Amino acid sequence: MGGGEMDAVQLREAVTQFLATEAMLLDEGRFEEWLDLLVEGVVYETPIRLGTIGREEELASGGYRFRDDKDILRLRVARLNSGAGYAETPPSRTVRSVSSICIVGEADGVVTVSSALILYRHRGNDGVGDTIHARRNDRLAISASGLKLLSRSIIFAEVSLSTPNLGIFL
Repeated sequence: MGGGEMDAVQLREAVTQFLATEAMLLDEGRFEEWLDLLVEGVVYETPIRLGTIGREEELASGGYRFRDDKDILRLRVARLNSGAGYAETPPSRTVRSVSSICIVGEADGVVTVSSALILYRHRGNDGVGDTIHARRNDRLAISASGLKLLSRSIIFAEVSLSTPNLGIFL
């Protein structure tokens, strides 16, 4: 193999390591380092899921809970770091479990990945935390310097979210 190409085993290991590192950075509140894992043109979105129609149409409304680019993500990080992000004051303590990692395809230096996310969040002195379940569909750029997130679409298992806010990154 030449030119930084990876075989299937190496690619799976690189993808798994990327997702695990990302989860650790977010759990530890290392948001600036997390931003470094994203390309400048990243699309980070959560489509609204409609539970009253069939699965093949439930994401077709074109509506989003959020649809951010890197500039918006930088602003969100700056707000979190400023102490003025009241939805996250005090900051949530989180534990992310990323599993069911499936490489869906690879072409032209881009790998398409599907993964399951279970995120536990606890805030302040609340007695009970909350859990967020989602499927993430990612596109990762493959380069000599490692993988970078090109896009992420986060599909919540819930139609009506029971979490109090979405002030965290998924």
